[in-house]
Amino acid sequence: ADICFTSTVLPEMIVDISTHSRVISYMGCLTQMSFFLMFACMDAMLLTVMAYDRFLAICHPLHYAIIMNPRLCVLLLLLCVFISLLDSQLHNLVALQFTCFKDVEIANFFCHPSQLLRLSCYDTLIKSLVTYLVGAILGFFPMLGILFSYCKIVSSILKISSSGGRCKAFSTCSSHLSVVCLFYGTAIGVYLGSSVSYSPRKGMVLSLMYTVVT
Repeated sequence: ADICFTSTVLPEMIVDISTHSRVISYMGCLTQMSFFLMFACMDAMLLTVMAYDRFLAICHPLHYAIIMNPRLCVLLLLLCVFISLLDSQLHNLVALQFTCFKDVEIANFFCHPSQLLRLSCYDTLIKSLVTYLVGAILGFFPMLGILFSYCKIVSSILKISSSGGRCKAFSTCSSHLSVVCLFYGTAIGVYLGSSVSYSPRKGMVLSLMYTVVT
């Protein structure tokens, strides 16, 4: 999912830099946006599932193998794929309704969905509804799940008597937690920030953080 997610943005960016051309066709833009959203959403959903996995491993170690069985893993994976496809197609359906744009220049190095919404001549209320609805479903609720998992994890880790045991338990979460902070922090900032006030320079730096660095 990470490789596919980065591959929707990075090759086009490299070609743009090498050819000094920043032009993309409308269909090319929609295609890039569709795949970008699908894999970005899948990444977000999988990070949430991983938080749940760590919660079970640390807080309920004796029941872990029973709860997190192969059947549940497959079901969670299919759910991630389904939500990702739904989100991608929702954005595409909205984007295909656009008949006019205030400008043809996107203030980013790829076809960012919030930027495409921002440039359309659509009613501001509709654009805000789409932005915040998707932001809540894919940003707010998964983050709540991750925060809840980590509150329980920290509570369980603090109950461990040995310092070595605490370090070992926390080390299993540190890499996941750092990626969650970097991915969600920058992605939500760019996506929701575009509907309020947008700085192209800051937007591109933040986009680079969650599309390439993570």
